[in-house]
Amino acid sequence: MATDAPPPSQEQRALPTTEEFTEVQQSAEFGELRRAFRSFAFPLTIAFVAWYLLYVLLSNYAGGFMGHKLFGNINVALVFGLAQFLTTFLIAWWYSRHAAAKLDPKAEAIKSRMEGGA
Repeated sequence: MATDAPPPSQEQRALPTTEEFTEVQQSAEFGELRRAFRSFAFPLTIAFVAWYLLYVLLSNYAGGFMGHKLFGNINVALVFGLAQFLTTFLIAWWYSRHAAAKLDPKAEAIKSRMEGGA
């Protein structure tokens, strides 16, 4: 009794082998993807951590400066604190644009090649 089963779906197809994953990981294309990510993420992470530590250190050791009123009840500490939130959102937005332009096309090409060979 033969059944007319539909072709296997994407999830049912065989996964790439360990050797195929290792081959892709060692490829120049994957190395380029890693470099594109690292060249963006590492410097920006270091800069943001330095900016955050500056805020913490100034809050702890420069109370007079941080308490300086800029206008009304708004002081330097409040402006720096709000700037922390602003820079967090700006970095997330910037990374999203970077990933869409530089990382996603390279990752999609690698993924397509891996899934096509499976």
